[in-house]
Amino acid sequence: MVKTRSQATMADSGNAELLAEMKKSMEAGQEEMKKRRGKGQNEMRVHVEIPTVKPLTIDGQTSWSVFKTQFDVVSSSNGWTDCVEASQLVASLRGSAAEVLLRIPAGNLSNLTTIERALESRFGDSHLTQFYRTELKTRWQ
Repeated sequence: MVKTRSQATMADSGNAELLAEMKKSMEAGQEEMKKRRGKGQNEMRVHVEIPTVKPLTIDGQTSWSVFKTQFDVVSSSNGWTDCVEASQLVASLRGSAAEVLLRIPAGNLSNLTTIERALESRFGDSHLTQFYRTELKTRWQ
């Protein structure tokens, strides 16, 4: 298996426990998806296959609000639960966006709200209001 730079960095800095927890969380989400698919197999129904929409990735360069909107559409289209959505969100993170996970306690890596708040505080647009005010004041002077 080829490791990405961020995976190697996390592993090298003694975060093997964090990587193991992330893997466990993703596997739990995959198991939940398999269970949901298996429920309808015992019933006599006409099954229409709906194509699965692949989630995007975010590396910290993309706007968080744009990514979040797209991610919510994919989640809704795929019928993900919060647990699966959290696992997919973690799997979508690359580069500096993935490094946000280092600040989240291992027990909260499957908590969708915690992950979203951490990403919002790091990459969200809320800080831009103050930035634009300061820039505008500077231009007036």
